[in-house]
Amino acid sequence: QVQLVESGGGLVQAGGSLRLSCAASGRTFSNYAMGWFRQAPGKEREFVEAITWNGGSTYYADSAKGRFTISRDNAKNTVYLQMNSLKPEDTAVYYCAVHRWGNKWSLESEYDYWGQGTQVTVSS
Repeated sequence: QVQLVESGGGLVQAGGSLRLSCAASGRTFSNYAMGWFRQAPGKEREFVEAITWNGGSTYYADSAKGRFTISRDNAKNTVYLQMNSLKPEDTAVYYCAVHRWGNKWSLESEYDYWGQGTQVTVSS
């Protein structure tokens, strides 16, 4: 069992930045790849970025390319999502999750152990 707690969300103006954190406890964090997803009001949850267990590879959605960066600190059992140049369409609840199987990275079905989410609101 892994427990995940996201933090760092908030209200920011368009063009601003936020850094989200996801703190993990339970099973050995460094064994797992991790991902970030988001869900906007009235929309399905969508993949944002993922990172392998050692940070050696990252995967991202087109919407995040060039603006968002995922990273991790295994000593702190934490994965981060640095979000720059934020847009109103980035407004959503952001979730972190443990990647358990598969290699598509963007599929929710490949993830287990989800956090409760943190709200990000970008004003225009």
